Amino acid sequence: MIELATIDYILIFSFFALTLGIGFYVSKTSGKSSKEYFLSGKTMPWWLLGVSMVATTFSTDTPNLVTDIVRNNGVSGNWVWWAFLLTGLLTVFVYARLWRKSNVDTDIEFYELRYGGKPAKFLRGFRALYLGVVFNVMAMAAVSLAAIKIGQVMLGLSAIETLALAGIVTVIFSTLGGFKGVVYTDFILFFTAIIGGVGAAYYCVNLPEVGGLESMLTHENVSGKLSMLPDFSNTEALITLLIIPLAVQWWSAWYPGAEPGGGGYVAQRMLAAKNENHAIGATFFFNVLHYALRPWPWILVALASLIVYPDLDSIQIAFPNVSEDKLGQDLAYSAMLTKLPAGLLGLVIASLVAAYMSTISTHLNWGSSYIVNDFYSRYIKKNASEKELVNVGRISTVVLMLISAVLALVLQNALQLFNIILMFGAGTGLIFLLRWFYWRINAWSEITAMLVSGIISVVFNFTGVGIYMFGGVDSATNAKIAGLLPGWATYPVVVGITTLSWLLVTFLTRPEKKEVLINFYKRTQPGGPGWKAIGMDGFVDSKNNSWNVPSGILATILGCFAVYSALFSTGYWIYGEYFKASITTGIVLILAFVLRRLWFKIRTQVL
Repeated sequence: MIELATIDYILIFSFFALTLGIGFYVSKTSGKSSKEYFLSGKTMPWWLLGVSMVATTFSTDTPNLVTDIVRNNGVSGNWVWWAFLLTGLLTVFVYARLWRKSNVDTDIEFYELRYGGKPAKFLRGFRALYLGVVFNVMAMAAVSLAAIKIGQVMLGLSAIETLALAGIVTVIFSTLGGFKGVVYTDFILFFTAIIGGVGAAYYCVNLPEVGGLESMLTHENVSGKLSMLPDFSNTEALITLLIIPLAVQWWSAWYPGAEPGGGGYVAQRMLAAKNENHAIGATFFFNVLHYALRPWPWILVALASLIVYPDLDSIQIAFPNVSEDKLGQDLAYSAMLTKLPAGLLGLVIASLVAAYMSTISTHLNWGSSYIVNDFYSRYIKKNASEKELVNVGRISTVVLMLISAVLALVLQNALQLFNIILMFGAGTGLIFLLRWFYWRINAWSEITAMLVSGIISVVFNFTGVGIYMFGGVDSATNAKIAGLLPGWATYPVVVGITTLSWLLVTFLTRPEKKEVLINFYKRTQPGGPGWKAIGMDGFVDSKNNSWNVPSGILATILGCFAVYSALFSTGYWIYGEYFKASITTGIVLILAFVLRRLWFKIRTQVL
């Protein structure tokens, strides 16, 4: 436990007051209608939405997760989430335009636009609760778990005390301000979080125990963890950490904030944009910051922690008040922050509070939008007034927070929940990519994928078969239990079974009615040969009547090389490998120029 100075308290409570003030300020306009409460009237600019996406994905559990990964698998272990850049940029250059054209209020409403009949109705209602409540609560629980660990290590607070303090403030401004309050506060939360993260990294690296950047990078505990690519001579590590994420995971998995084709709170922000260009600009800005620059402060703290706290025993000795069920490698991040001086400590705590509030408020508003728009007003009370819908949204916001807090009390580490959520969405992602461009996919395709991936994931995660995944635990035991498969094969097997299942069902069931398909096509205008069978492949709303998806895919590939080059460039500059840093920086500049030209070719622009 650490003692906070007066300046620390001033910074923390000033931050709380500012966020609550914004919530109260926008509460009157946000409560006018459900569309205002959940989408701010669809008038948001790209830069504000982009910052909001970045702020949302920087949560209290994110640095903990990165620390857990780095301490277990080194810097290269982060490919487990770096691989999601591919689907992120595909969303930018292909799907953002389509989402904005759809003009739905939630991505769940999309189901009754794309599909028809009772299956579509079921899918919309079930997914509203499945994602808005179950998955959403799990994601928030991981965030709250990280807050609990920070509270225990840094402030000596119990789990309940931490959740009460952080949760109450978040629920108040989220309930009052709605989506507009969330986005406005995200702008402040983003800069607070970034400044705090960079400040913490600089100070931790220069601790006397660490000895500065050069000493840290050459330390025996750190030097073997620095590579941004896994050891190519270690076949299992190469397959687990790089090949599977890049070859399979990015297109096959559903994960909050990295849904193939866009979805969740990313889709919510695209739908809230002024127009298609603003939707594209927001998602592009988000992906550049999220993958290229922001991970490095967390990585540096994680590397420094390997010197100060080389193992779990050293963490437990230093922080005996931490309960055994919360002890994990991810705790090292919070442990390092206890060494910060007054002033910087208050700023960093405020930044962590900012990260927590940003993510939780987004998930609360997003999940509540599903409950209100896609369940309550669709199935419970179709003629509900706008005032009633806003009130239901506010009530569901509070309920979601309470449920997630209870779940957080029984979890142990962030990586544990990351793996479970990732496995539950395995094999469903390909549908989300293809349903825009292939007429034959129907509601039964999605229902099958959802059920099969869920059932198989339960079997693999909770019966002892294939618990090991992406550098998880007990791979040898699981290989013996599985009998036939190495640990790394778990995820591809789930993807393969799920994909084959929904493909089989797709062609065994009737296609959607032609009227439904044509209405969907005319509104979104996806184009492409996948609609030729219903005579709509030539109907594209553009001056030259051309299909711009191939150019979008090319832009995605170039964008990935550019962002990954920026990621590597930042790392090389930090490592002092200046020749490599110069080469990768040059690649970034060249690709940025080419990408800009291609961007104009496909008739999109950020500004």
